[in-house]
Amino acid sequence: MSEYSLDVDTVRDRLYNEFERLYEILAVIWDDTAAKIGLVVLTVFVFMGLFGPYLAPHHPIEDTLRQDYSIMKLASPTAKAPMGTTSFGKDVLSQFLAGARPTLIMGFFGGVGVGVLGFLVGLTSGYFGGRVDETLMRLTDLTFALPLLPMALLILSFVTPNVWLITAIMVVFLWKMPARVIRSEVMTVKERTFVKSARARGAGHFRTMFLHVAPNVLGIGFLYTAYAVGWSIVVGASLAFLGFGDPTTTSWGRMLQQVFRSGAIRVAWWWVIPPAFGIAAVTTSVFLVGRALEEIVNPELKTETE
Repeated sequence: MSEYSLDVDTVRDRLYNEFERLYEILAVIWDDTAAKIGLVVLTVFVFMGLFGPYLAPHHPIEDTLRQDYSIMKLASPTAKAPMGTTSFGKDVLSQFLAGARPTLIMGFFGGVGVGVLGFLVGLTSGYFGGRVDETLMRLTDLTFALPLLPMALLILSFVTPNVWLITAIMVVFLWKMPARVIRSEVMTVKERTFVKSARARGAGHFRTMFLHVAPNVLGIGFLYTAYAVGWSIVVGASLAFLGFGDPTTTSWGRMLQQVFRSGAIRVAWWWVIPPAFGIAAVTTSVFLVGRALEEIVNPELKTETE
């Protein structure tokens, strides 16, 4: 059998083991009541993000609801508008459903981007050490020194904000934490016997990093990716509330900004509660699932709580 066949078999076996591990992780999450609730909420959120704009009964920006030839301004919930209307007669339910998509985009792609970039930087830094580690860690220190919100506001002051640009900014400034943690774990894993044996058998750096070291720190990568999703949603909503969100889309953060600017934030509860509850429910659910993942990565936490 050729060396190539052995490599293919090894990769296939490792992929099978990773899928089996993923199934075990989902089983553990499903056994945790809080994490199960969080997973259900996140499933609903993803469904809304994918299909919300198509389920919205009205266009969130263009359509103005009227009754008796007058605009329904700040109307409380009725049969025609189950979640009431805004100060401009826009349907809150339609805005809430449509606003889930940009929130999902920033949360998912921001979280995955942060997780992947932080994982790769931490893996490379911890594995190679030396000058590579020194360079990457000084870059990490620089991102720690640059606060996210002020830097994001500075950048968005000179360009037109959009969902993808905001997502990219979050990735650039949030990868530092997972990179630090994963680097520490990699520095421990690379000293283990099976890694040294792989190098002694002639395995290259790329193969050793991704087939021997990376699988042993993948759990921490998933954990910080889950947390990064929550961070990204909160940061995206904060920027939108400050007036630096995408002006062409309706998001939950922008809904809160509009109700605040209208001066009706203390009276139009039907306009405030949906986006505020949506952001709180999703971020809380992310951290509930992340807590279950943390117990998988660090079983001692589960022992302490029992």
